[in-house]
This record gives sequence, C-alpha cells and structure tokens, in this order.
Amino acid sequence: MENFEKLRPVGNLEKFSTVRHPLGYYYNVAFAVDYTIPETYTLPLKDYIYKAIDDLIQRHPILSAIPHDEASEEPYFVRLPEIDLSQPISFQHRTEKLSDSELESSLKEQHGNGFTAQAPYWRLIVFTDDTNDKHFTAVYVYHHALGDGGSGKAFHRTFLEALRGAVSLHEGEARRIVPSPKIPLLPNLETAHPLGLPVSLPYLLKVLFKEVLFAKDDPKLWAGGAIQLPLKTQLRIIALTPAQTSALVKACRENGTTVTCLIQTAFARALFPHIPEEYIHVNCSGAISSRSWLPDTITEDSMGVWVQEFFESYTRGAVTGKTFPWAEAKRSRKTILKELKLKSKNTTVGLLKFVKDYRKDLLESKLGKPRKSSYEVSSLGVVKTENPDDLSIPQMGRVVFSQSATVTGSAIEVSVITGADGSLVLTPSWQTNVVDDSLMQAVIDTFTKELHQLSS
Repeated sequence: MENFEKLRPVGNLEKFSTVRHPLGYYYNVAFAVDYTIPETYTLPLKDYIYKAIDDLIQRHPILSAIPHDEASEEPYFVRLPEIDLSQPISFQHRTEKLSDSELESSLKEQHGNGFTAQAPYWRLIVFTDDTNDKHFTAVYVYHHALGDGGSGKAFHRTFLEALRGAVSLHEGEARRIVPSPKIPLLPNLETAHPLGLPVSLPYLLKVLFKEVLFAKDDPKLWAGGAIQLPLKTQLRIIALTPAQTSALVKACRENGTTVTCLIQTAFARALFPHIPEEYIHVNCSGAISSRSWLPDTITEDSMGVWVQEFFESYTRGAVTGKTFPWAEAKRSRKTILKELKLKSKNTTVGLLKFVKDYRKDLLESKLGKPRKSSYEVSSLGVVKTENPDDLSIPQMGRVVFSQSATVTGSAIEVSVITGADGSLVLTPSWQTNVVDDSLMQAVIDTFTKELHQLSS
C-alpha cells in the first residue's frame, strides 16, 4: 500500500474504529434494504448493480479509500487505484423469499468478519429469489471509519438514484473494473467542525474527577458481563407494520416525545423484570448526527463519520409499573434537545484529542473490567425517497440497520430505522457471553409486546 495515493490522516473519531477493527473489538455496520425494479429493466440484474455502484464510487470518494496502518497511532487513508467490483459485490440466489431468521443468520455472519488491506473496506451482498425476479435485497456492510449510521442511509439513497439513472443502460456498458475518482475525501469531524470540537475547562475537570481520580464501580448498575474477548455477535430483528409504526409515532406526538425516546424508555422497562432486583438502574448511550451544524459540503447524502454521543439513565422505580411511563420518555427528549444545543461542545468525542494511546487506553486496559453502559440506542429516523409511489422506476422498501456488538461499549446495541415502506425495524445485537441469550430473548419478548400494545 506504500505506492497507493496518500489521502488525509484518519481523524480522532475515525481512529477509534481503525484501531479496534484489526484487534477484533468491533467489526462493521450493515444496512439490508429491499428493492424492486420495473419490468423495463430487461438486462441482467448484475449489470444494473455494477453500473449503480460504479456511479456511487465516483460520487463518494470514501468508497475507494482504505485506512493504512490501522492499529497505529497515526493511521491515514490511501486510495485504491481501482476496484474490481467482483471482489466486494456478491450475489446469492434463492428459490424463495429471504426470511427474517435467514437474514439474521447472514447479518451475524457479516458482523463477525472484518476487512483486509488492499481491498475495499465495504461489501455488498445481493439476495435474489425465484418468487420475483424484479425484487432483491441488498446488504451493504462497511467499516465504521468509512461511515457513521447516516452514511448507510446515504449509500442506499444514492444507490436508489443510481439505479433509476441506469434505466437506459445498454448491454456491455457496465464496468467490472472501476477506476477510483481523483477527488479529495470529505473532512473528518474534528476538521469540519467550525470550532474544532471545543472542550471547556469545567467539563474537562468534571470528566477527570469522575472518570479518573474518583472512578468507582456501581454495584447497582446492570451492564452485562465484564469487558472481554473474543467478539461474537448475536442479533434479532423486530419489525412493526407501517400501520403500527404510524400509530406509535402518533402516540409519541400526543405525549410530547419521540419514537427514539420511547424506545430508550421501553427498552429499560423491558430489561428490569429479567435482571436481578439488586440492579436498580441502567445506563443508555445514544448517537446524535453532527451534520446540521457542519459546513454545507457535508449533507445528509454525504458519507463519513460525523456523530457525537450522549447518555441517559433510567431507574427501576421510574420505569416499571402497569402503564407506560410517558414522563420518562419526555425527560429523555429534553436530554437530547439539550445535547443538540451544544453542537458538539463538551462531548466525549472532543475528549479523544487527549488520548495518547488508543489501543492501550481505550481498549486493552479495559479488559476484565465492568462496563458503564447497559445499552445503546442508535436511531436513524426515517428513510425518505423521491417519488415513492411511481412503480415505473426502482423503489426502496423495508430497511434493516444493524451493528456488530462492541467489546468495550454497551452490553446491548439497539439499531433503529424506519424504511421507505413505513415499517419501523429494530435490531438488538449483543456479544456472546456478555449477555445471556435466554435473557435477551426474554427482554426482546417483553419489549416487542410493549411496542405492540403502544401501537395498537
């Protein structure tokens, strides 16, 4: 890779993903999306996929970039000279429609496999079936240093645009070998932020005293098993119908909160009946997109890592009971609104510039120690497309967003998105031996039952 074109250094937030990937602490993010193409698309599906991905590579330079020297303290991006699309794109033909249990198995497999140097740090698995040759499911899997959750949405939105633009494709026009574009990468979060992720002295001192000088474990906090290797991801898919999703959104609006805050509260409420009574509170972490206060060059359709983290806590007494605790969901909304007003000031992302050794300080030194976050809710809102009712052009349907479990992070990851079909899909994932599978099944059953009741 020494002869590859050197691009920019990996940013601090991106570096957190580059260092943990080769060490097996976190592997990737995935988006599985259903697509339908019209009868006017008469060429083999592979031609249209190749043409669309070719267009995306020219539009998003990060797709032809890979991190060099990932585990070092000074990694940087280099550009692949070209991409042979037969490497990152694969096709799996089926005789019947892909079921959720089969998709779960595929996603678990994908979340257990990282990426290798000198090849793209993303892949696309396309599932086709005999029941409808104009329908397919495309699973986009990517390294977290290449993109945040919003980047998965951006990939599929621009992929849909490219599919629609491929209507006039002729036989033999689609390229298998695609030269990389000669355009620069978009800036990392630290460079793009107008003030460079400011951290005030009071905030820095608060974190220093709480996390370093007076750090102590909380015996009443449930956060799964101790931080450990190896990483093996388990997951489940929970899907609501479009009608249930609409009802849930309506209920949230009527009660002064959002679906994200409802999910945070409902998941805490689902946990408590299934964990020992000595645990009286749980901690939730979440991600907020920073795109809205970054330069105009970074939009909702850009691919990169521009997020910040926030935290919320729930107590057993506040969320358990016969009726859903809307007051807690409203409180959670206030927490998020307060975080949004900061616009990346005084966040944990801003503290990364003070870390001297990512591998030691953020990963290896934590092995065997208790974690501080019970679960994470990564909620990406709704995938919106242009002309969703026009059946003469390609359309996007249900979306499933999922993540690898994370060794040093939350015990459970809950990935949330509403697809273009109006269906809310939640995908809890967890690490084997950190959370017991039977415990998770009980929590998921309780959680799903509550969502169904709230959306009925």
